[in-house]
Parts: sequence; C-alpha cells; structure tokens
Amino acid sequence: MPLMPSEESLEVLLVDDELSTREILEQFCRSRNLVVTVASDGRAAMTALERNPTRFTIILTDINMPGADGFEVLKAAKSVNRECYVVMITGYATLDSALRAVREGAYDYLAKPFSLGQLDVMLARIKDRIGLERENRDLRRRLAGKGGAAPAPAPKSYAPPSSVLRSSVLPTPPAAPAAPAAKPPAPPGPAPDIANRVGTMEDRLARMEELLRAAITK
Repeated sequence: MPLMPSEESLEVLLVDDELSTREILEQFCRSRNLVVTVASDGRAAMTALERNPTRFTIILTDINMPGADGFEVLKAAKSVNRECYVVMITGYATLDSALRAVREGAYDYLAKPFSLGQLDVMLARIKDRIGLERENRDLRRRLAGKGGAAPAPAPKSYAPPSSVLRSSVLPTPPAAPAAPAAKPPAPPGPAPDIANRVGTMEDRLARMEELLRAAITK
C-alpha cells in the first residue's frame, strides 16, 4: 500500500541490536521516501532523542535489547515528544507485553517474523492519521478566523496493536444496533459548514479512543 504524499518529510528512528534487521528495515523505510536514523541499541536511541526531542515522527524499536530495552526507549520518546508514533517490535510476543505497550503510549506492536507488507500498512495508517490531524488543525484555524469558537481538541489516541486485536483473550466489540428505517431524502441544502466537518473527525477519533480503552481495561 503506497504512502500518501506529505508536505513534509517524516523521519524515522530505527532501533534494533540485530544488524541484519536494521539493514532490511532501513532499506524498506528509505524506499518509502522516509528519512531514517539508525541506533544499534536502546541507549544510543535515548541519546538521539535527548539531542533532538522533536526530530523523529516515527520510532521503530525492538523490545529485547541489551543496556536499555524498547520500553525504556518508548518512555524516553514520549517524555520528550508526546506526538511521536512509537512502534514496538519483538520476537517474543506476549499479550502482556502488547497491553503494556498500549498503556504506555505505543502506537502499534509488531511480532517477529512480520512481513514488509504489514509494516507498509502500518506506516500508511500513521501517515493517514497525521493527515487527519493536520486537516483538523487547519479547520480549527479557519473556524477561528471566521470569529467562531473552535471546539475542544480531540483526545490523542492510538490505534490498538494489530496483535492485540487478533487475540482471542479480548472480547469482541458489541455489534452495532440495527439501522432505523430509511426516511425520505431531505431536500437539497447548503454544504456542511466547517464546524460540522470538525465534529465528524472528532467523533471518529473519540470512537477510536473508546474502543482502545474498552480493550485494555477488560
């Protein structure tokens, strides 16, 4: 799945103590027009984050590493830039570690071995999310420029890791209620205003947050 075009380059911090894994992931990310910085262990990654707190938009980090593990990298990343997207990678996947990753702010969780196609889809989802947030900010500015009161910002939420959603341990979300009987179409009216468009996006973000909270508190 190709990534959406962006007005700005996204920079990835790639952290893994296995050289072969770093080389494969680095080459793949560069093929997707991403700027890549590599770190051979957790401590090197934490140093890079301290030196450039807002430099990295996406952080791909292995969990099991000597010196400092992936959870320490996640904590360091979120402490300096809460807007970054951290993806945890591990060859020892467990439900406990996946839930811990979500609770501590990870965006996603990939269990080795994973395909590059899975990584491609995950990167595309991040790019979509960034585009939605950018559009939300632009609409707020336009609304404020018209003299209207901008609605409260939507809460920051993260997509539940795909490995968690596939687990049989977690309950399946309840089915949506049956749709009401169709009503006669309303006469054509004016296009939705900017406030309605902002509300629609906030509803989508709030629903994502609701599903995530339901999954990790059961």
